[in-house]
Amino acid sequence: MPVLSIAHITTYAYSQPVTFGEHRLMVRPRESYDQQLLAARIDIDPAPSELRWLHDVFSNAVAIASFDAAATHLYIAAHATLDHRPAAIEAFALESYARRYPFTYSSEDMPDLIRSIERQSHDPERVVDRWARAFIGDDGRVETTVLLERITRAIHRDFAYVGRSEPGTQSPLETLAKRQGTCRDFAVLMIEAARALGLAARFVSGYLYDPAASETRIGGGNTHAWVSVFLPGSGWVEYDPTNGIVGSHGLIRVAVARDPYQAVPLSGTWTGLPGSCVGMDVTVTIAVEEPGRC
Repeated sequence: MPVLSIAHITTYAYSQPVTFGEHRLMVRPRESYDQQLLAARIDIDPAPSELRWLHDVFSNAVAIASFDAAATHLYIAAHATLDHRPAAIEAFALESYARRYPFTYSSEDMPDLIRSIERQSHDPERVVDRWARAFIGDDGRVETTVLLERITRAIHRDFAYVGRSEPGTQSPLETLAKRQGTCRDFAVLMIEAARALGLAARFVSGYLYDPAASETRIGGGNTHAWVSVFLPGSGWVEYDPTNGIVGSHGLIRVAVARDPYQAVPLSGTWTGLPGSCVGMDVTVTIAVEEPGRC
């Protein structure tokens, strides 16, 4: 399985010295059975007066940086080395009652899943509902994995990826109307579609790479966004509608959340004269070590 070296570098430039408020960094990959973190560090210039760590309500690792010096730049570089071992799609094994849709989550799971089932976007005409139910078929029943694969492939096939540097996401209704968006927009659309069908879905933020170096994947060079859906027997299964990926092959989780605003990689404040910020640059590079390489 590949060993990955990840560098996530963010640089802010200012025309004159400014002071920095507290900054929140969510850039450390999550550790799990399928991705083992071998090493990680964060380099910051100017150096923070304090850097402390915490786990948020979703168990994401969050670093909080405080500063006491003014500067004309802020440089944050997160480096990680990771052993990635994604499970094969064939390894997914659903409980018998959940193999065909519709199904109901167990009474044991439902209390913990309910907030991930609640709709978050305004849709008074139930446009997303109708779009999602079109993937079920005339008899009203379908294999659960087939249903989710259909939605994933349809977004990948029928919607155009258009990069956007501004923060935030389009509403699902905007994405359906425009038939285009970013990976964040596509993830939010699929999450709302899954929730419209009564399925628990979460937003996932992280990094994208091409394990085979033989495909063109959309959304690399920066952070990437996709979806996880809770399937009894297999747990949280990942779907990347931007690239039509089922499973975590080529996807490195950093943060999971109920909504995108809870998984922002970097946020913070600065104080100075208006117009002092003259630019921001973000790059993500991932080096994949060849199998057997020492």
